[in-house]
Amino acid sequence: MKNALRAALAAVALSTSALAGAQTTLLNVSYDVAREFYKDINVAFAASYKKSTGKDIKVDQSHAGSSAQARAVADGLDADVVTFNTTTDVQFLADKGVVAADWAKRFPYGAAPTTSTMLFLVRNGNPKNIKDWDDLIKPGVQVVVVNPKTGGNGRLAYLAAWGYVRSKGGSDADAAEFVGKLYKNVPVLARGGRDATGVFLQRNIGDVLITFESEVVSVNNEFGAGKVDAVHPSASIVAENPVAIVERTVNKKGTAVEAKAYLDFLYSAEGQEIAAKHNIRPRDPAILKKYAEAFKPIKFFTVADYFGSLSEAQKVHFNDGGQFDKLYTVK
Repeated sequence: MKNALRAALAAVALSTSALAGAQTTLLNVSYDVAREFYKDINVAFAASYKKSTGKDIKVDQSHAGSSAQARAVADGLDADVVTFNTTTDVQFLADKGVVAADWAKRFPYGAAPTTSTMLFLVRNGNPKNIKDWDDLIKPGVQVVVVNPKTGGNGRLAYLAAWGYVRSKGGSDADAAEFVGKLYKNVPVLARGGRDATGVFLQRNIGDVLITFESEVVSVNNEFGAGKVDAVHPSASIVAENPVAIVERTVNKKGTAVEAKAYLDFLYSAEGQEIAAKHNIRPRDPAILKKYAEAFKPIKFFTVADYFGSLSEAQKVHFNDGGQFDKLYTVK
């Protein structure tokens, strides 16, 4: 009798183990301020995948500065997919042979299912009357921004400021002078987007935070509505959010099909709706129009307009000895 009971219990344990083993787990390594967005995406994707395939799937997520995350993946972190905020971080992995060389052709819109832009968060009531980029270089205004050497958030903020001057007809020399003045008003460089928000709201440093448009929703959810006002400048940069399958990992784990399904989900109507609700601009024109009230009209310029490409901007502005190093003195 005891032997029969042991056998039955062993069978149950084996069955439970097999069921647990049947669940595929993916790791999405992403940028700092996308935590809440991907938390919702992961739940919705798991439900959709179960409905369409009958299989269970779980997606874990890891977040930090985009460039720091790219280096971690290059150094061996077993991400199945990466979802970054600058193409240079994905290209860095492509150059290392970690993602496909033609990663940008694997998915629509250059493998960027969503976009964002850079705007300003100011303290409730906008006490310094910040309205546009020119206000950020005024004496007595402190600007919180991410270090462009550690996060895509910081690189795009820098390029947005530079591009603003160019969009008004200014030269690169004019832009360099303007950006130099702006960084003289930066008391501390944050490591990543969420760190910058913490500096601004938890440490109470600065009068204005330059960050992604999507961070408005995150701040309201985490710190409560009414703590900040969002200021849309007259012109800003188009920030693409590129994605890629990490070939090295999926080939080892056998998760290529699941990883592709996950990234495909970002382009689906449901995925695009979730993006819009997190103040991330969807590519789907109908959904973008539906949320027109949230996405204020801005004069947009692209990286290509003034910098050639993000890879070229990286070499000129952010590599050691580049324009950023010439303009910014560590305090």
